[in-house]
Amino acid sequence: VQLQASGGGLVQPGGSLRLSCAARGFTFRFVDMAWYRQAPGRQRELVATISSDHSTNVIDSVRGRFTISRDNIKRTMYLQMNSLKLEDTAVYYCNKQTPGTYWGRGTLVTVSS
Repeated sequence: VQLQASGGGLVQPGGSLRLSCAARGFTFRFVDMAWYRQAPGRQRELVATISSDHSTNVIDSVRGRFTISRDNIKRTMYLQMNSLKLEDTAVYYCNKQTPGTYWGRGTLVTVSS
């Protein structure tokens, strides 16, 4: 399994970013996937999920601002983040909805004025 998140960066409050997750080493189109994040000093938390049939769900704190999607042809998952807030600052990771011990490298999102 290989999972590589990218697209993070420094953005002002109210700004937008689009994260990408390139997946290799498993049959991506059959696997339910998710985005997670870990803020400084906090535990990793689930942010958004997308099933193999493209059903989606997000946590309350990002509902209406974040959108998760996937492209099974490209074996890539996305997280469109709009109206970013200071509290969205975290390292964002992609993984299966039932992750094992493997966690790929995340991408840092910093929301700051």
